[in-house]
Amino acid sequence: MSTAVANDRLVKRFEKWDTNGNGVLEASDFQGEAARIAQNLGKSADSPEVQELHSAFQGLYEHLAQKAGVPGGAISREQFLDATGEMLFKEGEASFNRALSPIVKALIRLCDDNHDGEIDDREFQAWLSAVGVPAAQAGKMFQKVDTNGDGRLSEDELLQVVRDFHFGRLEVDLLG
Repeated sequence: MSTAVANDRLVKRFEKWDTNGNGVLEASDFQGEAARIAQNLGKSADSPEVQELHSAFQGLYEHLAQKAGVPGGAISREQFLDATGEMLFKEGEASFNRALSPIVKALIRLCDDNHDGEIDDREFQAWLSAVGVPAAQAGKMFQKVDTNGDGRLSEDELLQVVRDFHFGRLEVDLLG
């Protein structure tokens, strides 16, 4: 694992989630990310899948705020990097999985147009495009992440993709 790569990705993650650019992460930033993904996918804000995504992002915000020592408050960049760094480098994959699994599950439900519980190449591309990855680039990434070659990503497989990306073990751009 490349700590430098992982740290760079965490900085980029902070900047992407700081939707209003005020230098701190607040619950509204996490809700903004969920709303932006749903809107970019053309999903209705009141659909159960979008509500699940909002709930998952709210849970992640609360988890990170608690780890940062500011429950319910604003998380500074330094606090975010410390909290996520502890989760990645000290607590490891199990901690990361607990924190991110609800978001991955909600993303699959949101993108899973054929309702098979997994996402295929087209659904994966739609998600990446929704978070700002150029469509041409998104199309090439699925082949890199579908390690078993079955043309689908399960919740566990997508969680591994997100985890490997944030741990610096996967060279694809999931942030846009």
